[in-house]
Amino acid sequence: MVTHRRSILALLALPLALVASCDKVPLLAPTGSVITLLIATTSVSLNSEVTIVATVIENGAAPGGSGTGTSTRTGAGTPVQNGTLITFTTTIGHIEPAEARTHNGQVEVKLITGSTSGIATITAYSGGASTQINTLKIGTAAVKQVGITSTPQALGVSGGTSQVTASVTDDGGSGLGGVPVTFSTDKGSISPSTVTTDSNGNATATLTTTATAKITAAVGALTGTATVTVAARSLTSFTASPSSTSAGVPVIFTVTPATGANITNVHIDFGDGSSTETGPIAAAAPVPHPYNGPGTYTATATVSGDGGSLSTPVVIGSLPVTMSASPNPASVNSPVTFTVIGLGSAQVDHYTWTFDDGSVPSDTTSPQLPHTFTSKGIKNVRVDVFGVGGGKIGTAALSMEVQ
Repeated sequence: MVTHRRSILALLALPLALVASCDKVPLLAPTGSVITLLIATTSVSLNSEVTIVATVIENGAAPGGSGTGTSTRTGAGTPVQNGTLITFTTTIGHIEPAEARTHNGQVEVKLITGSTSGIATITAYSGGASTQINTLKIGTAAVKQVGITSTPQALGVSGGTSQVTASVTDDGGSGLGGVPVTFSTDKGSISPSTVTTDSNGNATATLTTTATAKITAAVGALTGTATVTVAARSLTSFTASPSSTSAGVPVIFTVTPATGANITNVHIDFGDGSSTETGPIAAAAPVPHPYNGPGTYTATATVSGDGGSLSTPVVIGSLPVTMSASPNPASVNSPVTFTVIGLGSAQVDHYTWTFDDGSVPSDTTSPQLPHTFTSKGIKNVRVDVFGVGGGKIGTAALSMEVQ
């Protein structure tokens, strides 16, 4: 009797075990189902995500899109049973979640792109039904156009820096993020040379140049170009003649404007603390200037406005003057005429004469001076020559006998 009861209980428990076993088997799309994948875009940035919707219909094709399954039937069809398991794979990036269960015949997952560019092949399958798309372009594979802009587009005559921005877009004109852009230029330098686009598809670098420069931004084989101009200088030359001479001798500086340049004024700094203005010039203009002391000077001509500047060096030595006396030797209480020799074209303001016979030094504007000695012996005479700016430009000394 006990054995009979146990047999009956075992028979009753069998359906429950079968039901529990069925719950562990995933629900898959039945034969004849069609899977359709829908993605809102055909291109996507690196290190981003895009939503993928899978529609699963049994006994017919899903409305819109296209899919492949074990069979395709005409008619409206019906969504598969809720909870039908759909599995996804991709050749680039990864799908989250890789498996999803339907609700009203649909599931929604995301493709996470990562850092690899290319055209992704995405597959969805369930039971005997499957579909695949291979039109999603990722990263550089999605790039349609590379545009480039600069701010500012024009620099002054001395050049400078300009911010360069490359815009990377897809077929629809949307920016692509995470795409590496390589910058180059035919003049100056650009830094950094490689920049990854931001979420708006923009990559920015800095150009430094002193000449008009062509900039190129490249993404793979696609490039964009732009030009940053540097204004032409208004002067073609600024020269000194002679470039090496003696103190007090005028140096002729020549300022030569560029053809067609509209120059209202040129400021010339001679490098010795003095300067002058030319006013408007339309042709080569000579500007004389004597230096009042030995040294190396740098003269600079600067055009008013943003016309640029040019410089030239000048080397100035002491004026090589000497002194003569007539008569020589001289007689006591008889006039002697002293003369400065070797002045050339030097511009002299005055001469200071010094005698060692106790007489007071004398200043003259003439290079000659008569002087009478009242005692016999060897006499020493010195003359200092001063230029028009007040600086001492030369010195001469003489020893002579007075009888």
